[in-house]
Amino acid sequence: MEYMPDFHLHRPTNIDEALEIKAQNPGARVVAGGTDLLVNIRRGIEQPDALIDLSGTRGLNMFSDDHEGLSLGAGLSLKMIASLEPVRDKYKAVADAALAVAGATHQAYGTLGGNLCLDTRCLFYNQSEWWRKSNAYCLKERGEICHVAPGGTFCFAAFSGDMAPAMLVFGAQVDIESPAGNRRIPLADLYRNDGMDHLALAADEIITGVSLAAGLGGDASGYEKARVRGSIDFPLAGAAVRLRRNPDGTLADLAIALTGVNPMPHLLKGTDAFLGKKLGEAELDAIRDLARKQAKPMRTTTVAPWYRRRVVGALARRLTAELYDAAVEPEDT
Repeated sequence: MEYMPDFHLHRPTNIDEALEIKAQNPGARVVAGGTDLLVNIRRGIEQPDALIDLSGTRGLNMFSDDHEGLSLGAGLSLKMIASLEPVRDKYKAVADAALAVAGATHQAYGTLGGNLCLDTRCLFYNQSEWWRKSNAYCLKERGEICHVAPGGTFCFAAFSGDMAPAMLVFGAQVDIESPAGNRRIPLADLYRNDGMDHLALAADEIITGVSLAAGLGGDASGYEKARVRGSIDFPLAGAAVRLRRNPDGTLADLAIALTGVNPMPHLLKGTDAFLGKKLGEAELDAIRDLARKQAKPMRTTTVAPWYRRRVVGALARRLTAELYDAAVEPEDT
């Protein structure tokens, strides 16, 4: 780790003040828990002239649960989110994901907004300054070639956040503020399939919250990831699943989202093909294969891409099977 560089630290007390500071400092980075950004600054990966600390900004750590759904402020800590009764009872995959992030200290400081905006990661990017310099840097940061795929100009750095897939399966909408006003977009639209530029946020925009659909609350759901170590590590591969069964045991709804295996978190396409069917071994194998086909892991970690592809398929299959078996409708009992 290098010494922290000099930068201006701003501590706004409300979102309007934060937006004004951001407009006046185009190169400023937003920080709350800082569990990832500050590490990247220490490594020389990030070199901002200013930081905007949102930890004391009013209104970003609020939540509400009503007939429209569950709303979570972007400043809520992961520990707080996991402890909320509506999250545990109706959106279990979200609680699972919050508790899967690193260790207890990271969960206490890390925020929802920070995890959703987590920078993409790569073996050739997340290194010390001297290491990256000795390897001529990389396409994502000051370099001219991608060490993962030297013949191309595409960055394969993987998105490795845990909260995004868990929220995608619940049709999450994200609230974004800027000096021009606020907008709400599907969480899926926040991400681009580009390791270098993976967030569809303008320079003057700040995420303020996320809403989860009320109609999906209560569905059986879960999140699971594979990692090298049992704590602190980012996912090598992760899967979130939400499903609902009909009274006759057939599948009424199914959503599966992946993380750690592409430059963006994403919902699996093609899951509608299983609706109206009972899930036997053949259907579960087909779900596994669907996840494998849409996962595109590259050599961005020390673990082989083929292994991560197999793992994410296994996670999606196992989690779907467990939730399907547990999702007994009242008429079934």
